[in-house]
Amino acid sequence: MVELAPVTDADLTAIKEVYDHYIATTTATFHEEPVPLGKLREFVPVDDPRHPSFVVRSGVAFAGFCCLSPSKKRSAYDRTAELSVYLRPEFTGRGLGRGALEHLEGAAIAAGIRVLVGTFCGENEAGLRFMERCGYTRCGHLRNVGEKFARILDVVLYQKEL
Repeated sequence: MVELAPVTDADLTAIKEVYDHYIATTTATFHEEPVPLGKLREFVPVDDPRHPSFVVRSGVAFAGFCCLSPSKKRSAYDRTAELSVYLRPEFTGRGLGRGALEHLEGAAIAAGIRVLVGTFCGENEAGLRFMERCGYTRCGHLRNVGEKFARILDVVLYQKEL
């Protein structure tokens, strides 16, 4: 069963370990170097009611994190947020990601956000399937826009109106 709690400063080291794993081994994020703890707080905000971050737990075990972030800096985009869900590899495929995403959707609605967007590397087939299973619509495909691990990569955009 998935349990979520707001991220605190005490959670950031564990969150950094999960995120650093994805940086080093996957194209799920286009960061290429580990993010310093201070910078991570910009990506995974603590105490931001408009764009909350949550720790994902399976029982007492830390399983990962999820968060909302502004989709753009201009106020005209305030009704839209970008979502992120990162789980430790041993916790994927157990329904925790779906539970985290549903929790983010509820938090978004409570914050007055009406559209969620997800940005995925085109080769992240599991992530693409996940978004479609959760009712997100594929709304864009940007070809050859990223490069990581000496590979040229596509970006696929998803959205859901809440």
